[in-house]
Amino acid sequence: MYDLIIIGAGPGGIAAGVYAARKKMKTLLITDGFGGQSVVSNDIGNWIGEPSISGYDLSKKLEMHLRVQEDIEIVDDDFVVTAKKIDAGFSITTKSGKTLETKYMLLASGSHRKKLGIPGEKELDGKGVVYCSTCDAPIFKNKTAVVVGGGNSALEAVVDLFPYASKIYLMVRSEVLKGDLVTQDKIKTHPGVEILWNAVPQEVLGKDSVTGIRYRDAKSGEVKDLALDGVFVEIGLFPNSDFVKDLVKLDDYGAVIADPKTQQTSCVGIWAVGDVTDALYKQNNIAAGDAVKAVLNIYDQLKKQ
Repeated sequence: MYDLIIIGAGPGGIAAGVYAARKKMKTLLITDGFGGQSVVSNDIGNWIGEPSISGYDLSKKLEMHLRVQEDIEIVDDDFVVTAKKIDAGFSITTKSGKTLETKYMLLASGSHRKKLGIPGEKELDGKGVVYCSTCDAPIFKNKTAVVVGGGNSALEAVVDLFPYASKIYLMVRSEVLKGDLVTQDKIKTHPGVEILWNAVPQEVLGKDSVTGIRYRDAKSGEVKDLALDGVFVEIGLFPNSDFVKDLVKLDDYGAVIADPKTQQTSCVGIWAVGDVTDALYKQNNIAAGDAVKAVLNIYDQLKKQ
């Protein structure tokens, strides 16, 4: 029986692991990879203490920081598929068939981006195809980029590109933007932005890096190629919360609802941090800070037993 099982090893999971180890809780961290979503970013300029670092290098630093801790177990080639309540806490099952028991759980399982599912997207992921405007907008200084999507995340990505890109296309499948009206006005009046209505992506073009995107006009059926340097995919997120959907309350988007003061969920004994939650801002620094907050609260609860 563990005191705490941490699920995930992005910045939130790693921060939780470091703090739990330092508090000498009997802790296990389970992950199928270190670094979280940012591992594919070429240049991260807002991780505090690092003016510029690649996602790969950040993931290695996070992993190293965790592994030097003496009081934590790590399973780094597995992930949780089910979790259920038991009298003493929780029982979880992993993909490899492990069954583990713990008093408390901390969910840091993150989310995964909705993908376009078109040729070239996977091959050029991290080579001009990106999924985080906050992380990657500065890479496209004086370059041309397209943002695919019509909701708030897409509109915010366009705004993030304002100080950097020389030309920004917004590719919308319909004739309607779904984001905030104030942000819509900013975009529609910006001289560097062109909105492509009824545009359905067909293929990301390029060999070693993105050189363009092929799309179909949904009205005319005409297929067109657009030369550019970057493709920002902003069509939504899927929180990795399926394995706890019967234990904790989720919002309409499947995100775990967490108390911002303590990160406790609706289920006693389960905390959640980072992109798997309904947190307002999805950022590495925020996930790490919320994880520290959660572990301190978990430690307080453990001392009361």
